[in-house]
Amino acid sequence: MLASVLFGAAILYALYRFVIAPVFFSPLSKIPAAHPTASFTPAWILWTRWCSRENTTVLAAHERLGPLIRLGPNEISVNCVNGGIRTVYTGGFEKGEWYSNAFSAYGGVHNMFSMEKRDIHSARKRMISNVYAKSSLQASPALREIGETILCGRMLPRIAAAPGGVLEAYELFSAVTLDVVTSYIFGLEQGSNFTDHPEVGAKWLHDYKSRQPYLFWIQEMPNVFQLFSKLGLGGWLIPDWVDRKSVAIEEQCLEWCDAAEAAILSGKAAESARYYPTVYGQLRSMLKKQEKSAEKLNSQLSQEQRLDLASEMLDHLAAGFDTSGITLTYLAWELSRPCNLEVQSALRKELLSIRPIHPPTSAESSTALPSSKELDELPLLHAVVMETLRLHAAIPGGQPRVTPATITLGPPGDEVHGIPAGVRVVSAAHSLHRNPEVFPEPGRWRPERWLDEQGGVDGGGEKTRWFWAFGSGGRMCVGSNLAVLEMKAIVALVWSNFETTVVDDAGMEHVDAYLAEPRGASDGSFLRLRCGKI
Repeated sequence: MLASVLFGAAILYALYRFVIAPVFFSPLSKIPAAHPTASFTPAWILWTRWCSRENTTVLAAHERLGPLIRLGPNEISVNCVNGGIRTVYTGGFEKGEWYSNAFSAYGGVHNMFSMEKRDIHSARKRMISNVYAKSSLQASPALREIGETILCGRMLPRIAAAPGGVLEAYELFSAVTLDVVTSYIFGLEQGSNFTDHPEVGAKWLHDYKSRQPYLFWIQEMPNVFQLFSKLGLGGWLIPDWVDRKSVAIEEQCLEWCDAAEAAILSGKAAESARYYPTVYGQLRSMLKKQEKSAEKLNSQLSQEQRLDLASEMLDHLAAGFDTSGITLTYLAWELSRPCNLEVQSALRKELLSIRPIHPPTSAESSTALPSSKELDELPLLHAVVMETLRLHAAIPGGQPRVTPATITLGPPGDEVHGIPAGVRVVSAAHSLHRNPEVFPEPGRWRPERWLDEQGGVDGGGEKTRWFWAFGSGGRMCVGSNLAVLEMKAIVALVWSNFETTVVDDAGMEHVDAYLAEPRGASDGSFLRLRCGKI
């Protein structure tokens, strides 16, 4: 009898604890549930993520239910600026283990992206952010050398030599952006050269991207993965080859780091812009200064410093090439579609208004890149890049944060009070960028929305407040200036020299996940363009 009473009490407690309380008494119960089960179990949103349907599903829920929705018993999604991203991201909510589990490297060595605490992140960001400042980029001799060598000397000849004038856009732009980013990080002579070696670049891209679907287990269900691993069954969830490829990528990054270190210790970095490792050298210098000994500035790194640098540099190169490569691929697709060829023609006219830019193999002698200031003064170029970043955000997925204390969220007039500490809050560029009140016809690629009535840059208003391709607040992408400068330079060089049309774009549907590369990338079906020399 007693056992039956205890069993019944346990059932009632479980029912109250896991169903009645979260559904009826939790402060989150005031928030509309995106799914009938979302108030008492995370199963629905976990399944949605596992099936790669999160972005479209969450957007549809916001369209039905408003800017504040409940995704799980302890998770909400916010799709507004005031009372939303301004509170959460500018307010400095902490990251959680979602980041540290997936984006640390070398056995758990943190980098800026994986650091959970904002004070630790801020200290690291202060060490390195100056090399990504717009003024630093514009004045950098190393970056100028990188642009001339990689964009003029490698990219344009590769396009011109494409068999039958047809090339794979995603492979090309991933290789070019990786070369640019690694050269700025480690030095031109120490960086990669995948643009000149397409097969090697394609394999590196495949190895890097093929691991991404398996992040689900260590981000969303780390306890389940740990249990399976302890039972010797971890391979059922994440195949062993995923770890081998991750280790190989980490080892490649260490090789680049060691090459940059050798350039510094040999004095080559101080003698030539081609050897100067801008990002690596900056962080190295700051780490050495922490030793409080001047004679140690040029001494060899400790193993701890070596891995600390390597983890940080791996994060920078991964974020730098992956997002820019995806964005440029969609930009090329939009410009090359039959419905947008007039935009391509108008963009080419604007680009050639600066001066002709020719590959080194042509009869003309001018190969100099336009300056970033010149490119920034081209309104249509700016509009094309911004509209692609809006509609085809490379990272459209949710950016989780954790509420630090009891707070209020929601747009003015529709706030929800008393949301407790420890709740996971997410916002996503995919949803923010599709607000029809801010972006009319949000599903259409319309660069003109970023132009004013006189055809100049429309640089203010609601569009800018809702634009979230690089995040916002203290954790905003540190490399956003480099990404925009790099993309504008690549677009300027390609479309002032070539006309492009689509040959095959069957794989251009977005992967509906945190990253949004073309869905065809998983099976080798990329965007194929025909490039005709002007």
